[in-house]
Amino acid sequence: MSSANVYVFETPQDLAEAAAKAFAQKATRSIRENGRFAVALAGGSTPKALYELLAARYRNALEWSGIHVFFGDERTVPPDHEDSNYRRAYEALLSRVSAGSVHRMRGELDPREAAVLYEKELTAFFNGPPRFDLVLLGVGEDGHTASLFPHTPALDVNDRWAVENPVQKLGTTRLTLTIPSINAAQKVTFLVAGEGKAEALKEILEGDVHPYDYPAKLVRPAAEPDWFVDRAAASLLGRL
Repeated sequence: MSSANVYVFETPQDLAEAAAKAFAQKATRSIRENGRFAVALAGGSTPKALYELLAARYRNALEWSGIHVFFGDERTVPPDHEDSNYRRAYEALLSRVSAGSVHRMRGELDPREAAVLYEKELTAFFNGPPRFDLVLLGVGEDGHTASLFPHTPALDVNDRWAVENPVQKLGTTRLTLTIPSINAAQKVTFLVAGEGKAEALKEILEGDVHPYDYPAKLVRPAAEPDWFVDRAAASLLGRL
């Protein structure tokens, strides 16, 4: 990745607090200027603390009716399944605030059908190609982001906004936003915590490996992405 804004925090909680503040500032500005704030939430464990903070500290401070929630990816499970990204976000945040709208990926449907439906929902909301105000992303130890895993078919897609992505090593299919829809966002923010992510983070930010080996390297929006990382995840970065 040629350029990025990297912010290092001592603990995952410090990271979450900074991310919550940045989320609130971005949402407030977007609603003031455009009347709405469209955000794609990330799955995984690191964002959970962010969502809980937003529900606890910003429930009354934000104009939630102007916040429209989407998802960067989803597992092919029903919305009440313990592995569902929607369920995790609902329990931590969405059940505790009154968002203007919530657009979940329908993991209980046939994956192809679910992806097509989500594209239609995106196009209807944005009245054309999606342009999120903010996309939140995590990174796996293998360098994947959203459900864009190394050497999977979705990495080659440049003419769709959401797709079903077979992930052979997991023996499953995931639903995911595509690289073009992520890169069209006004702001992309990565949340990365834990020493288990340190090697992947170094390769993504400083390595010269092929992006298909570490798909997060494909995330190159017009505005430099923000990386909110804790000290453990940043431990191998040479720039710090």
